[in-house]
Amino acid sequence: MSTVLITGAARGLGLEFVKQYAARGWKVHACARSPESLKEVPGDIHLHKLEVTDYGAVKALASELKGEAIDVLICNAGVAGREAADLGSIDPKVWRDTFEVNALAPLMMAEAFVEQVAASTDRKLIAISSRLGSITHNDGARYAYRASKTALNMEWKSLSKDTASKGLICVVLHPGWVQTDMGGQAATLTIAQSVPSMVKVIDGLKPADNGRFLNFDGAELPW
Repeated sequence: MSTVLITGAARGLGLEFVKQYAARGWKVHACARSPESLKEVPGDIHLHKLEVTDYGAVKALASELKGEAIDVLICNAGVAGREAADLGSIDPKVWRDTFEVNALAPLMMAEAFVEQVAASTDRKLIAISSRLGSITHNDGARYAYRASKTALNMEWKSLSKDTASKGLICVVLHPGWVQTDMGGQAATLTIAQSVPSMVKVIDGLKPADNGRFLNFDGAELPW
């Protein structure tokens, strides 16, 4: 049986990832601050109450799951940081909080679970990033969010180098502009369009894809 661990699993993209993998018969470790909403989702789902910025709790969960191979780790939890989006309204606290959730927390998850991923068959370490983290595609504003996702992309590129000897496949994915609480209803994609496409991309990842930045449909994105 294949196993996936997903953060930010209680709503939006994370919830759909849980449903998609559970429906395929995977063992799913669903991590969220309030995982109770997942109790009605059918499948082999193991709920974990987790605040991703509580690094003691992250290490405790990794210890609890020690010895269990995790084929795919999806670092999905994130925040928009809109209160620190525009020049003239940069709020240092919001900026720091945005970086904490979007950049540092995924790296701490990766560090805590790297051996479980390395012990699996698939060995895939996935971060849900954003096209807004691309320096090439920057058209201004969204300072905190853009910078946090750029930092996440850099971390995952480093991970792809540092874990290559373990055979890991480290990839950052842009889910598209999706109709979630973060993306808003004006977004061009539904959750039901984005997540199955990302799952298909994750399924198809090979060792040669290690260190890539990909769109939800598998297209290459510039850093």
